[in-house]
Amino acid sequence: MKIRMMFGGQTITATLYDNASARDFASMLPLDAKIEDYSTNEKITYLPRKLTEAGSGPFNNERPGDLCYFAPWGNLALFHGGYRYSTGLVRLGRFDNDFEPLLTRGEFPLRIERV
Repeated sequence: MKIRMMFGGQTITATLYDNASARDFASMLPLDAKIEDYSTNEKITYLPRKLTEAGSGPFNNERPGDLCYFAPWGNLALFHGGYRYSTGLVRLGRFDNDFEPLLTRGEFPLRIERV
């Protein structure tokens, strides 16, 4: 499934993986939230409820452009820089092509919807 994220006058798309956590996330769409910077390698947005962790499991091929769910905090993690897997991180999908809009610093209203 493809999704679109719009914030700060920019749009990025992502393809969700076929796992229980990604399907649970898709069931929430469309969704209006706030996106903000966290550290120097990701943007985050909090979801209205926690997702199932049935799609979880360790992975070792982390790379910028991953769309993840961080179960302990109940937020999406949109990685635009390098990172390492940690317990509670569930990969939901990958951004299609360019994820440069994630480099725009600041807080913005966010709209997430199915394409």
